[in-house]
Amino acid sequence: MPGKVIVVTGIDTGIGKTVATGFLARALQATGRSVITQKPVETGGRSVSEDIIRHREIMGMPLQDVDRDGTTCSYLFGYPASPHLAAAKEKQVIDTAVIDEATQKLQAKYDIVLVEGAGGLLVPLNEQLLFADYLQERSYPLILVASSRLGSINHTLLSIEACKKRGLQLSGLVYNLAGGDDKVIAQDTLTVLRNALGEYGYHCPVIELPDIGKSSPCLNNEGIARIFHGS
Repeated sequence: MPGKVIVVTGIDTGIGKTVATGFLARALQATGRSVITQKPVETGGRSVSEDIIRHREIMGMPLQDVDRDGTTCSYLFGYPASPHLAAAKEKQVIDTAVIDEATQKLQAKYDIVLVEGAGGLLVPLNEQLLFADYLQERSYPLILVASSRLGSINHTLLSIEACKKRGLQLSGLVYNLAGGDDKVIAQDTLTVLRNALGEYGYHCPVIELPDIGKSSPCLNNEGIARIFHGS
């Protein structure tokens, strides 16, 4: 039986997807499952995906053969921009069939494949396809990474609405506390987002990710279990 694919996306770029993906993978590993992460497209990088390197550091494991041979990162572009533009700068076009083949290869070896997206839901992979459309075509469940900083309510609600419009299965929300220095705003934002999930019909767990600069994150294993079984 092929491994389960769960996608980790965010409300914006630089929102903490990489850290969240790494800690989710580590928590799932602790349950005895074999877990690998995939970064189908990365921009602003060279040689080996920096996000994959960060995942492995958090997971407490070295780079794997599937990292070194490019399976976990099908497209790595040097120009730090949206995937479609970074690809065009190198006279390439992102072919989702290449990404699918890599995902299937990983599914054959691992129980869970956590796929970290590039940017947010409506980022273009190429001129014809947004990342959200790619997810919709494959019916992948997803985890949305949100932030406690000012302005994240708008970004998060827009992302949830985009999921609802496309019929995407939102299996969990990771609430990243990094950057949310105002505790009043952070707590109010969390309350608003919890209520909004229910209003949109998403009764999924919300997992708080502590600021790794201030503490060593310990994720809610019950919430992670609900994400896994509900996906």
